[in-house]
Amino acid sequence: MKAFDSRHAAKHGYTREDWDAVDSPELTDEELAQARPFVEVFPELAEKMRKSIAGRPKSANPKVAVSLRLDPDVVAAFKAAGPGWQSRMNQALRKAAGV
Repeated sequence: MKAFDSRHAAKHGYTREDWDAVDSPELTDEELAQARPFVEVFPELAEKMRKSIAGRPKSANPKVAVSLRLDPDVVAAFKAAGPGWQSRMNQALRKAAGV
């Protein structure tokens, strides 16, 4: 049985009491023989999970990851406007570049 890890528990929101309350006995040989793959038991859910972890769909306009040093107040101003600040910054750069 895996040991209780207090750091992991705190990070994921469970306590020692939660850990101790779980009763997970080892499977018997008979139970193991009856086990079937998840994808066979839940094919629709397995397909949905596979699609969700497959990554982002290919874009007609893919972005390029760059490393860029900016003044903290410039970044703070874009972030202050809320979610989507990177897209707004991209738009401002497009406008400044004339593209």
